[in-house]
Amino acid sequence: MGGLLQPTPTVAERDNSKRTILIAIAAVMLLAGIAALVLRPKPKAVAVPPPYAADLKFSDVKLSQAQNFVGATVTYVDGTLSNTGSKSVTDATVRVTFKDPYGQIAQVEEVPIKILRTSGPYPDTANLSVAPLAAGQSQTFRLTFEHVSDQWNQGQPDLQIIAITTK
Repeated sequence: MGGLLQPTPTVAERDNSKRTILIAIAAVMLLAGIAALVLRPKPKAVAVPPPYAADLKFSDVKLSQAQNFVGATVTYVDGTLSNTGSKSVTDATVRVTFKDPYGQIAQVEEVPIKILRTSGPYPDTANLSVAPLAAGQSQTFRLTFEHVSDQWNQGQPDLQIIAITTK
């Protein structure tokens, strides 16, 4: 009589959960790798100074700071820009690199060079397009910075001309 009460044999199912988890992890890693390749920033090309930059010379560079009307500190870089070339310069942009006490880059700014004009009651700046720098001529310039990083070592920044327009 024991035959009627015995359970019928069943086929055991294979456990596929481990394989499913491994496939899901591999798919996520593959998608993350593809996203990292697609979204990574493009390397910046090293900017080569324009050829005429060799004909522009900075000299007598001085730093100064002043408080503006809202109490913030404004930093000025003043100096003399000399054009030793054969063309008139109507626009120039300079890359100014401020360094920290360890010689590392604290801040980089790209600003147009402005000629300092003292013909009125107070010094004012003008674009080179208004007062071009003729061949063989020198002019006083001023670069103005509303904010400079707190990590700046208060030393003279590096100046590199990165763009020039001549006529």
